[in-house]
Amino acid sequence: MRKTTQRMRTIDRGLTIAYPAPVTEAPVRGKHRRMCIRKLKTMDRGLTIAYVGNGKGKTTAAVGAAVRAAGYDWKVLFFQFYKSLAWPSGERTSLKKLGVDVMVRGEGFVKILGDKKPMTVHQRAAQKALEEARNLLFSGRYQLVVLDEVISCLEQKLLPITAVTQLLDARMKHPKARKVHLVMTGHKRFLALTKRCDLVTDMKVVKHPYYKGILAIKGIDF
Repeated sequence: MRKTTQRMRTIDRGLTIAYPAPVTEAPVRGKHRRMCIRKLKTMDRGLTIAYVGNGKGKTTAAVGAAVRAAGYDWKVLFFQFYKSLAWPSGERTSLKKLGVDVMVRGEGFVKILGDKKPMTVHQRAAQKALEEARNLLFSGRYQLVVLDEVISCLEQKLLPITAVTQLLDARMKHPKARKVHLVMTGHKRFLALTKRCDLVTDMKVVKHPYYKGILAIKGIDF
């Protein structure tokens, strides 16, 4: 039986944590072979994270990241594409109470829930929002930036994928922006984005009330 050992490590602000020591034993043979991590290291730049998939939890995960960061007094920006101020949001209220900067720049859901706006209105809003978000990301003012539903803008053809990949590439070359942790959300997993991410989580649907014709529930979904 493999022994479990722990090592102590001091991280930000002198906080000491215990974590399992890196595995150094030979991996198990066969298709279920485990990955062996022989050495852990710290990142010298911000992570690029994407929460995608058709299951519930993408914005919720992003909100959780913002809440956690705010707990360490990080400067956090929660920037919402796609959604609008007309759509109620419990998370926006909560984040503001925690000192998170919340900005909402969408024109609302596209071609659902009674939307009758021309596509050009949604496209202009998304393009303007991306430029504003880019300026804030590159300002060095924040330690964590969440671009909620920016991937949804790609799905709905509100933005070309090159607009986001160019932003990600430029960020890695910018001395301030590369230090910022960046979270993006949306449904579709674009290969060009996945390649540029350090962490990608795909939310899978097992069951969802929506598919039984049940509307979103206040306090649970918004």
